[in-house]
Parts: sequence; structure tokens; C-alpha cells
Amino acid sequence: MELTVRKTQLLRELQLFQGIVERKNTIPILANLLVEADDGAAEIQLVATDLEIGLRCRCAAEVTKGGALTLPAKKLYEIVRALPDTEIRITQSAAGTVNVAAERFNSRMQTLPREDFPALPKPSGTGTVHLPCAALLEMISKTQFAVTGEDTRYFLNGALLVFSGTSMSLVATDGHRLALVSISRAIPEGNDENTKVSDDDEARVILPKKTLSELARLLGDGDDVLAYERGENHLFFDIGGRQLVSRVLDAQFPAFERVIPKGNDKRVEFERDRLTSAIKRVALLSSERSRAIKLKIDVGKVEISSSSPEVGEASEVLSVEYEDAAVEICFNAQYLLDFLAVADSDSVVLEFKDEMSQAVFSPFSTDGCDYTYVIMPMRI
Repeated sequence: MELTVRKTQLLRELQLFQGIVERKNTIPILANLLVEADDGAAEIQLVATDLEIGLRCRCAAEVTKGGALTLPAKKLYEIVRALPDTEIRITQSAAGTVNVAAERFNSRMQTLPREDFPALPKPSGTGTVHLPCAALLEMISKTQFAVTGEDTRYFLNGALLVFSGTSMSLVATDGHRLALVSISRAIPEGNDENTKVSDDDEARVILPKKTLSELARLLGDGDDVLAYERGENHLFFDIGGRQLVSRVLDAQFPAFERVIPKGNDKRVEFERDRLTSAIKRVALLSSERSRAIKLKIDVGKVEISSSSPEVGEASEVLSVEYEDAAVEICFNAQYLLDFLAVADSDSVVLEFKDEMSQAVFSPFSTDGCDYTYVIMPMRI
């Protein structure tokens, strides 16, 4: 194989693979990137996978001699990033090595046989559904932090995507909190009638945690619409000429609708920035293990406090409009900050019943996006 490619174009694609390729794995070929091209072609195809998730990309190039080869994905990215903005020459030798050169720089990298690289499944091209990129990116940013990191609770290691002909929702939970975002979904132009999802034919699929992260990376590239297809064992997302392939998370997502409380009769509105700043300051003296802070809600004010036998205590009082009975509720400070960081509203609302029941945070204004954040109080 012999080809020439522009540094800026190749680097842009290589960046997208860095989250796909595993740094540590027991299968050496999975650390490599597959590069394929035809004789005289004007582009190359790049593929990487960790067997759970994969990515196909294309990059403009001048291909003198076609073929297929694999290269260490991390090292290739580091080399290309360090090169000046110029043409890069990639040449495969007969000795199992590949030369990567540019201007006066020359390098030789070890390669692994293309035959060892696992085949990435391809979509059937039927049952494609088009989803709005900007809306899906916003939904991921508002929910992915609530996905559990515990391997033992694999059924929570992803977010549930639910969509019909007119709406789309994404929900994630780790058992201590739940983040739910719902929007109205207009069918993009170009959808065939047989690919639309009707209100009666609601679709549900769990997007694994790593898939969410990589999907968000691709969604941020400016395309308006992505094409989604569910295969027997894989999910396919086509965005701007790139294709993300993910294994289906074969698990039963909890009935999240039952978690959202209906009887919260007390309500407090906060200025989001003031609440965020107060929590950050008070949490500095909270227990590092529990990160617990206490909200003492009383007439006209909320006192936010923390205490730790090891470091001390802190408190701050915020003025609010509240005329109901006094209540003290303990929360994990980081859980509150996660919500406040993505709530796109100047004010947020806390609705609660008592110090033991689930509380609900939500932005004061929705702007077409309904955001519900359920959090369990702490017992300390």
C-alpha cells in the first residue's frame, strides 16, 4: 500500500478512534487501526474496534497502490499530531513494517496481519430511523453521568433510549439517582414511510455507557441528522459519513416510571448559579467518602451545611420563597452538582415530600426539553 494524506484530515479522524481502542487488552490486534484503500482511490477507510464497539471512518487521500494494513492506533495518532501541517506518506514494505514519513521526518512502525483484524458487522439497510443530532447530544449530556460504573449491575451500565413517531426520551440511573430527558421529535425530511416509528410502535434500546460517550463525540461534529438501525446483535449509527457500531446490551432496564414520585407537595425555587456556588463551597468540608451536605429548608431561607469529624464544618444561607413546614434533607453534593452543571435554566426547582422520600430537581424553564432529575436523600 502507498498513499498520501493531509495531516489535518487524518488527525481529525484519528482523534475519534482514541476512545475506541483499548490501551490494555489481551488481543494485540485490537490495539491497531485497520487501513484499507483501492488502487487509485481518492479516500481510505479506517476501522477500529474493541469487540464491544467499533468505528468506521473515511479520509480523503491520494492512493497510489491499494491494499490493507494495520497500525498501532495510539502511536500513529501521536506521530501524526506531532508532525507539521503537511502531506504524510504511508508506505507498506514487504518486511511486515510500515513507513510513515513527512517532509524530513521518517519512521518505521511494526504492523500486524490484516487477517487477524476482526470483521465489523454491517447494517442491513432496512428499518433505518433518522434522529436529530443536536437533540440527542443534549439528551446524552444531561443523563450520561447518572449511568452506573458498577460492573456487577450490568443492566444499569447504559441509558435507555425510547422513541416513537413524535417523542424521544433518554433515561439513566445508578440506583441512587435517575436522570430523564424527553423531547418532541419531528420526523426529518427524507424518512420513508416504512422507516418511521409510530406512536403505537414505541422503540426501546439500551445504549451502553461507552457507546454514549463515543456517540456524543460524533454528534458534536455538526451534522443535523443521524441514521439509526438496530440489527440482531448490534446497533448502527451513521453520522456524517462515519459509522459507529455497538453491541446490544442484552438486559432488562428497570421500570423507571415507577421511580418518579407523584406526591411531592413542597416546592423551592433556587437561582442555579447561587445554589451551585454555595454547594461547592460548603462541600469542601464534607466527608470525602459520603460527600453529604444538609439542606435545612425553612420559611424564607435554605441553610446548606456540611460537617466532618476530620476537617470541620461549613454552612451558607440562601434566601428563597418558601412558606411550608421546615424540613431537613441530606444529599450527595456531587449528585446535585452534576445536575446543576447541565440544567439550562437560570433557576431550578426542588420538589419534595419529606426527608426520606425521593426528591425531584428540574429546570424552571424547559425550552422544549423536559428534564427530570430524581435523587434519593441520604441517611446520616
